[in-house]
Amino acid sequence: MDPRISLVTLGVADLEISVRFYRDGLGWPTGYKAGDGVAFFKTWGTVMALYPISNMAEEVPDGSFRPQAGPCGIVLAHNCRERQQVDELLRMAEQAGAKLRKPASDTFWGGYSGYFSDPDGYMWEVAWGAFPIGEDGHLLLP
Repeated sequence: MDPRISLVTLGVADLEISVRFYRDGLGWPTGYKAGDGVAFFKTWGTVMALYPISNMAEEVPDGSFRPQAGPCGIVLAHNCRERQQVDELLRMAEQAGAKLRKPASDTFWGGYSGYFSDPDGYMWEVAWGAFPIGEDGHLLLP
């Protein structure tokens, strides 16, 4: 198996609200139209999808999927090219309806980061300084 994550799907309580947050509030590109059952967002890395959480259990009908949006032991991250972008993006997210969970501050690993949660409670870290970012937007790991 190639080491690749192609798509991340977030189960959301209200698809329209979540689409507005990511598309209108954060400016993420999508071809979503009202009435579509799922929204796909093209990023510089993995594709992100929003899907009604009430429908997610139908995808895995053996009962092992327990639909619950929000903080679940996973943190999504957006790494910035410049330190000041962290504060700018946290403000943008807050203005779009996110809840600021931790204001940006210097980190133990020598970077700078802060956290917000989206309308469904999914946690996002906005960070600078951990890894350089390539021309294509991907993190450059050592």
